[in-house]
Amino acid sequence: MVASEPPDDRRDETTLGHMGWSPGQPPPSAAPDDTSASAAQPPARRVVRQPAYGERAGSYDRETGRYQDFRRAIVGALPVRPGQLVLDVGCGTGLCFGLLLEKVGPDGAVTGIEESPEMAAIARERIEQEGWRNVTVLQSRAEDAETAPTADAALFCAVHDILQSQAAVQNVMSQLCSGAWVAAGGGKWAASWMAALNLATMILHAPYVRSFEGFDRPWRHLEQFLEDVSIRDIAFGSGYVLTGHAPRPPGPGRGAGPG
Repeated sequence: MVASEPPDDRRDETTLGHMGWSPGQPPPSAAPDDTSASAAQPPARRVVRQPAYGERAGSYDRETGRYQDFRRAIVGALPVRPGQLVLDVGCGTGLCFGLLLEKVGPDGAVTGIEESPEMAAIARERIEQEGWRNVTVLQSRAEDAETAPTADAALFCAVHDILQSQAAVQNVMSQLCSGAWVAAGGGKWAASWMAALNLATMILHAPYVRSFEGFDRPWRHLEQFLEDVSIRDIAFGSGYVLTGHAPRPPGPGRGAGPG
């Protein structure tokens, strides 16, 4: 997900070319913090998610399973209580379902939202195999998903494309209760001088994102809907974990955080 390994210099140059990098160019790096897109970053929109993305569903668990500890770190940052309802936005094959169920317990519930029919199908197979009666999958774009009742929390785990859609973020946030907690995490560009790490990060994430636009600050839309936002770097700055909560009304009100 976010832990990047040193790039292999023997990697096929054709593969790197598809990701907006070619021999003779410096490896991509990134501008820190609020610095806008520049020569320090690979050009936005040059990396397009391959049409075979859905076809990768069958190998997704094998290809990304080694990053389960990072999923656990992001889920662990989400302060939910037993009995609450959590939205897993862009749930993929459901690799976060079990981690979320550990937090909400048998009286809570998880609703996964997934656009890819191939990913959603595998997520449903996982639910059936595990015998989870309190997990459901809604196959829908995040921009269009409608859930009921309102949820107590939301998870955005390694879903860069969704986070770059303000309409998607707004729609998900509109379906959370007042004070609902949100956790997000995934890859991002490290400091500009860490060119090798940023190249490895690009190689890692390229098969699963449509564009690296906004990769310097993936949470830019989400933070507009949250209060008490906290962001911490992981994996030497090539990943992040964000937490925050939806606005609460003045005075006593319903909250989703720990009591």
